[in-house]
Amino acid sequence: MIHSHAIVDPSAIIADDVSIGPFCVIEAGVEIDSGTVIEPHVVIKGPTKIGKDNHIFQFASIGEQPQDLKYDGEPTRLEIGDRNRIREYVTMNRGTIDDKGVTSIGNDNLFMTSCHVAHDCRIGNNVILANAVALAGHVRIEDHAILGGYSTVHQFTRIGAHSFSGFATAIDRDVLPYFTIAGNRARAFGINKEGLKRRGFSTESIRALQETFKILVKSKCSHKEAVEKANELAKEHNDVKYLMDFLAASERGWVR
Repeated sequence: MIHSHAIVDPSAIIADDVSIGPFCVIEAGVEIDSGTVIEPHVVIKGPTKIGKDNHIFQFASIGEQPQDLKYDGEPTRLEIGDRNRIREYVTMNRGTIDDKGVTSIGNDNLFMTSCHVAHDCRIGNNVILANAVALAGHVRIEDHAILGGYSTVHQFTRIGAHSFSGFATAIDRDVLPYFTIAGNRARAFGINKEGLKRRGFSTESIRALQETFKILVKSKCSHKEAVEKANELAKEHNDVKYLMDFLAASERGWVR
């Protein structure tokens, strides 16, 4: 399953059924689990651990050292879960010791062509990054978030679960769960109603989240009063509580 024109370090740990195409370079410190397919011309550097049934397309660069001038060769790592699709020209960098030393990717994510995942990012499950999305360092993306093509994300920003960004959105503050945002700079336009419907959210939950959005973004009351009103709604709806807990933990401020 390893092409004769691929260069694989003898110390790399490769499952027997992994497919590695011609002209790939797999360096020391790399582990690749079963069912993963690596197309031609992919470079993977270690320490990097890749799970099961991933598909990495040609010309991707996986596990390269971070683009951080403070990095001095420390043994940081990249961890990728299962069933991810990593398309052409995607770059994923290892972590730094300024954080926990790891860039982590969950399961069932899609990284479209030319995306960049910088050092110390943590991405959950079922996330979609459309073409040329660029994540700066230390970004957190929760499950089921979708970032539209050419969106850019400032370092240390958090992207909440089930949120959605439009094409070429510049994100410099936290994005609350369930919100839809767009623009340069990003503005909030509503909740991700269609996405929530597709994922089985009840009509009652969607209605409560819409009401929360109106309270936080549309109402003319003070921020403190809006948060108090939304927290009252959170007592009756778990999804609203999740959103308000995310807001309370925000350190960068959030997109309004």
